[in-house]
Amino acid sequence: MAASLRALLRPAAAAARRRALLPPPPRPLLGVRACSVGAPFQYLAVQKTGVRQSVGLIQLNRPQALNALCQGLMEELRWALEALENDPQVGAIVITGSQKAFAAGADIKEMQNKTFQECYSSAFLAGWDKVSTVRKPIIAAVNGYALGGGCELAMMCDIIYAGEKAQFGQPEILLGTIPGAGGTQRLTRAVGKSLAMEMVLTGDRISAAEAKEAGLVSKVFPVEKLLDAAIACAEKIASNSKLVAAMAKESVNAAFETTLAEGNRTEKRLFYATFATGDRKEGMTAFVEKRKANFTDS
Repeated sequence: MAASLRALLRPAAAAARRRALLPPPPRPLLGVRACSVGAPFQYLAVQKTGVRQSVGLIQLNRPQALNALCQGLMEELRWALEALENDPQVGAIVITGSQKAFAAGADIKEMQNKTFQECYSSAFLAGWDKVSTVRKPIIAAVNGYALGGGCELAMMCDIIYAGEKAQFGQPEILLGTIPGAGGTQRLTRAVGKSLAMEMVLTGDRISAAEAKEAGLVSKVFPVEKLLDAAIACAEKIASNSKLVAAMAKESVNAAFETTLAEGNRTEKRLFYATFATGDRKEGMTAFVEKRKANFTDS
């Protein structure tokens, strides 16, 4: 297995996978089961969807392990995100799982026998940060379990929509360890110190309703309507200027990563930068002329 994985990681093979990724045959999307598993992927189902095929949809597809985030799955997720990032037709991305589990955590069997030396020298889990560095907006559509690494993956996304039966948690303490992919940092920023401490120190889960009340998720939907709602939001985002959307995302993220003064400077710099774009001129002209803007991502 290790030898075959190394072979897949060769640049030529990776490029071939990315070329083969998009686009699959378009078809109506009614729910998770409408996703088609493309031949290049073992652990994902990837397609473009929406009226204008402007939304990249990634479904975690490891049902026998409740979508546990093994090394192979995370490698494929990085390849899929890179392909969608480079696709000019795609303006937003949705990541989802199954109705039972978004992702139940990292693959414990893979890490069970790792040593400190192995983790440190290989920068274990460092590659997971690819999700948070994608410039296009990403929506996590969470049904079922989002635990451990699954909760961390959802929090790396820009917006979290949850099904009413979703559960969020960081139960690593019950395994004798702590979150290692941003859980203690992003959860604290999202829900505050007290609730984050309680979740991390006890391993207790919170419901979708509790997650919304705490500010971890923005909206909660019936299970069967979640994915359609996430895609609709992604389509709305994708209808705007992709260039300006990336600037807006960068500016909001600065609020979590810098001081208020530095964040304001970042916002001003990006605001001024929009005046060098054709889309800013088109948007304001369309507003004055009382018509719909025709953005060209320029």
